[in-house]
Amino acid sequence: MRYKISVKEEVKKDLSKLSSTQRMLVYKQFKKLQTSPELGQLLGNKSGYDLSGYRKMYVDKKKVRIVYSILEEIITVELVAVGKRDDMEVYRKAEERR
Repeated sequence: MRYKISVKEEVKKDLSKLSSTQRMLVYKQFKKLQTSPELGQLLGNKSGYDLSGYRKMYVDKKKVRIVYSILEEIITVELVAVGKRDDMEVYRKAEERR
């Protein structure tokens, strides 16, 4: 089964802040998500952010995280946030974009 990748508008801005190398690595992970969305680790309450139902994947030696959810009923992976590790910023963004 192949999942559709849904990208929130804010994620496009997140991606523009990454280097071109990091963006390419992120896109490779997106391709993996299309066929195996369960690859990412489950998040829960992450440093005070309620991210129940979301998963994370790492890119560039854990410098960048991808936060997403799986929408089984419409066979979609919704990308919620992409960002660098600094100060849990990516998790704050993900919670705000719920």
